[in-house]
Amino acid sequence: MSIKSKSVVTGVLMAAFLLAAGGAAALSVSGSTTVLPFGVQCAEEFNAAQSAVQVSVTGGGSGVGIKNVAEGISDVAMASRPVKDSEKEAYPDEEFVEILVAYDAVCIAVSQAVYDAGVTELSAEEVRAIYNGEITSWAQLGGDDEEIYVLGREVGSGTRDTFNEMVMGSDKAETPGVTTSHGSNAEVKTAITSSDSAIGYLGLNYVLDGDLGVIAYEGVEPSSETVKDMSYPLARELYMVTYGESSEESQAFLDFVTGEDGQAIAEELGFVSIT
Repeated sequence: MSIKSKSVVTGVLMAAFLLAAGGAAALSVSGSTTVLPFGVQCAEEFNAAQSAVQVSVTGGGSGVGIKNVAEGISDVAMASRPVKDSEKEAYPDEEFVEILVAYDAVCIAVSQAVYDAGVTELSAEEVRAIYNGEITSWAQLGGDDEEIYVLGREVGSGTRDTFNEMVMGSDKAETPGVTTSHGSNAEVKTAITSSDSAIGYLGLNYVLDGDLGVIAYEGVEPSSETVKDMSYPLARELYMVTYGESSEESQAFLDFVTGEDGQAIAEELGFVSIT
């Protein structure tokens, strides 16, 4: 751990903690399962670098995190999408503050058997048709005559909202072709790798390894380069969110996340840094 990382709790913040009675201050972070691995590793390294603030991180989805931070259950939310107007209207007393922490992409992935059979690229129109239930066999797309096992995400997922908005045309879009909805990126990945005929969508860092085929969408493959230059059509920004003015503890952690060491963690995990 670098001296730079340890410095995030110095100065005024450290003085404030020294005046406080009791042990370490507790900071709660919750939300997006896409951002979750990044949040967890940042918390582990931040906690190890100092003893004044100890951060705990849980998932639940972007919507849960934003609700938690607005209701005082969490101090910081993780989100794989911007705060919705409906969320701002539901909690009008303070302003949500979005902090860009990394770049990511919604990736379309298929079972390895599907990819090996020749389905390596899909257009937006074809993906929409699959999720609308209009295309139901891989044979319709040049693959084997196998029924498509369509995977989605549960309500509250920021990845679902992003997929629906970018691919289906609205974050409230219906996807009648979906066979099964899952609660996390990890569950979608497991379902894809456990099947010979599945398709699903998940964050960039979840497709970097594993027995699955990553689809070129609209002729562009997702990569660090195509995400950072936004040439990949499903590139997106990832956020941490506070409600109202950040506490000194929250700001110290956010400074770490957006600083040199936090961004190195982002890159290690397969996200694209903001620097």
